[in-house]
Amino acid sequence: MRKQALMHVLLHIGLIVLGVFWVYPFVWMIFSSFKTNTEYISSGLKLFPEVFQWENYTRAWGIAHFSTYFKNSIMITVSAVIIVIVLCALTGYALGRVKFPGKKLFIAAVTATMFIPKGYTVIPVYHIIKGLGLLNTLPGVIVAESSGAHVLFILLFMSYFQGLPKELEEAAEMDGCGFLRTFVQVMLPISKPIIATTGIMQFIWTWNSFFIPLIFTLNKPELRTLSVGMYSFIGEHAIDYTGMAAGATIALVPIIIVFVSFQRYFVEGIAGSVKG
Repeated sequence: MRKQALMHVLLHIGLIVLGVFWVYPFVWMIFSSFKTNTEYISSGLKLFPEVFQWENYTRAWGIAHFSTYFKNSIMITVSAVIIVIVLCALTGYALGRVKFPGKKLFIAAVTATMFIPKGYTVIPVYHIIKGLGLLNTLPGVIVAESSGAHVLFILLFMSYFQGLPKELEEAAEMDGCGFLRTFVQVMLPISKPIIATTGIMQFIWTWNSFFIPLIFTLNKPELRTLSVGMYSFIGEHAIDYTGMAAGATIALVPIIIVFVSFQRYFVEGIAGSVKG
């Protein structure tokens, strides 16, 4: 018993040390956002600033236009999350509950698209967005961000719906529900864990996306997102490091809030899909 208790103590100490090393860069970035540029360069790994420079956040929010970039990021991310959840849930439901010829081949083909780098699909997506007349617009960025197969989310929904009892659909059919109504009123409400998992992951990916917003807002800087807006701190002859740290901290806060708020559903969704 003593040996087992000692192993538990050593394990916890090791995890705490590992956690400190993992968290320290984030904490250092947050405290660096309160330093002057001179102190930022000369202080090394020192954590606390001599004097808290709150004007760094004022400069990032106002002068660097992060207030505009923040609104753009919210609109693009929330819209993309909603679109992806709806499309992936419908696809996953059809693959998980409906039998049709060539189903296994279709699933294999969809799964194979996971191995295609996203960079290879940018050019056709660009031409589609341009053909729709949505280039250099927020709807264009939203469509580009929500495009693609999103195979992981489809497989999560498919696995989850496959594990649900067939009696749910039979009861819905007896009440006069068709395919779509059964999906909306019966299946979708009980798949909250998978919806939360998809929402959190897509939120993080879209919020941190850089390549697509850069390409599709190249001629309209006012449509930039927070990640692309970091360019505002890079001048021709100097870089505003503390302003960039303040901007990065602003961009980090929504991700933390979303993950902390829905982490229980996230864990349930992963566990439920794997079990299914």
